[in-house]
Amino acid sequence: MRALLMALLVAIPSLIVPGTSSDAAQMAALVALIAAVVTFAEYNSEYPTFLEFRNAPPFNRLRFVALLFCVFFASLLLASAERGPAAAPTILETLALGAQAKLDFPFSPVRLMAIAFKDVPTGFDSDLATRIASLLLVVTLIALFVFWVYARFVFWPIRKKAFNFWINLPLFDPTSGRDVLFRLKRDAHFNLALGFLLPFLIPALLRLWIGTFDATVLTAPVILIWILCAWAFLPLTLMMRGIALFRVAALIEEKRRRVYAQEDDLQIA
Repeated sequence: MRALLMALLVAIPSLIVPGTSSDAAQMAALVALIAAVVTFAEYNSEYPTFLEFRNAPPFNRLRFVALLFCVFFASLLLASAERGPAAAPTILETLALGAQAKLDFPFSPVRLMAIAFKDVPTGFDSDLATRIASLLLVVTLIALFVFWVYARFVFWPIRKKAFNFWINLPLFDPTSGRDVLFRLKRDAHFNLALGFLLPFLIPALLRLWIGTFDATVLTAPVILIWILCAWAFLPLTLMMRGIALFRVAALIEEKRRRVYAQEDDLQIA
């Protein structure tokens, strides 16, 4: 089921946006197949490979749902734009306009994305891209808030079962380097800082790319969808990982505190 959902996620833009070329559809089918195989192999394997928090729901489920909504909403908005300006706005377009009105202020990430798209050649609707970016940012902010509440008040990740450090953090070696608490908190700070900065850095890199390479590729709807989704989703992933690492560090710190307290009681006895 996870593999099929990942394949569907990759194929959504080609299925919804009209006018998708046969080459783009074939490429989407190939990427969807690869995503499905990788997902199936990761979750069907007894030993972890690279996917973090595999057995600590709803971390990966929430990330998947957020990305699914981002891709789905962006595809629907681009498909709605094909109807022409005379058509009545849909509910999603109204939400996107409201999000743009709230988030498109000076020095905001949405305003920076609007500035980055100004130099795209004729045929590109920069205002539509800004509206999509505003709505995607709202989606990721909601997902981030939901995960923070879950991790803070629902005793994640030990609400239902014990937390297995190796399975959920396969790329983190707790035996190397300095104390594991120091490294967890350091990585958490780094992820939170980078996740906060990425919405501001990606528009700058995009503008540099537009001024250096052929920017006409942005007129392809599928490419625009994935660029906007990456802009919104990558910061969400990093900030969720930072919150999760802080939570794991708090669990280890609490466990150590209990162990030290028991040792002190034994020494007093």
